Amino acid sequence: MKLIDALNWRYAAKRMNGNKVPQEKIENILEATRLSASSMGLQPYTILVVENEEVKKKLQPAAYNQPQIVEGSHLLVFAAWNDVTEAHVDEYLKDIAETRGVTLDSLAGFRASLMSIVTGRTTEQKHEWAARQAYIAFGTAITAAAVEQVDATPMEGFNPDAVDELLNLKAQGLRSVIILALGFRDAEKDFLASAKKVRRHKDRLIQKVA
Repeated sequence: MKLIDALNWRYAAKRMNGNKVPQEKIENILEATRLSASSMGLQPYTILVVENEEVKKKLQPAAYNQPQIVEGSHLLVFAAWNDVTEAHVDEYLKDIAETRGVTLDSLAGFRASLMSIVTGRTTEQKHEWAARQAYIAFGTAITAAAVEQVDATPMEGFNPDAVDELLNLKAQGLRSVIILALGFRDAEKDFLASAKKVRRHKDRLIQKVA
């Protein structure tokens, strides 16, 4: 029930009070996000943590001047890989071998499955798949923030090209897909702070298949 309580508590805060989120809470949110589900475990994305006030000010116009960009404590920018390559696959397999104490040869079948993604899709298709994986992690981050009683505002409303340029993402083979502002709600300025949560009734949202 603690999780349900946390999800009932959370909402997309429209205004934040500028107070810093304790580093321990940030680390817990990031670790939960690191442990998020991902297809084949590949995690084809990078999460950039922006705390620097000057950088946030530069990013705000690219996010259509949304106040949470500068009022929040931290920004998490989820950036999907622009491409998924053989080098990515081999790096991941090396991590598996080292972590689990197995040989690379024993992972040959799994490597073939991963390589089907590399060779069987266009670069844009691979990026779109990577972006969907980033969204899975993003959902975990929102949930983790709620458990930590940290407000988290999801932002798709931004100019990705401008954000990519400001954060030098293209040179890293990355493209921004969604931003999460972390902070604490300003209940006096945010008209939604005391509003009841509205979600589709479970009888309409959930269908049981007989």
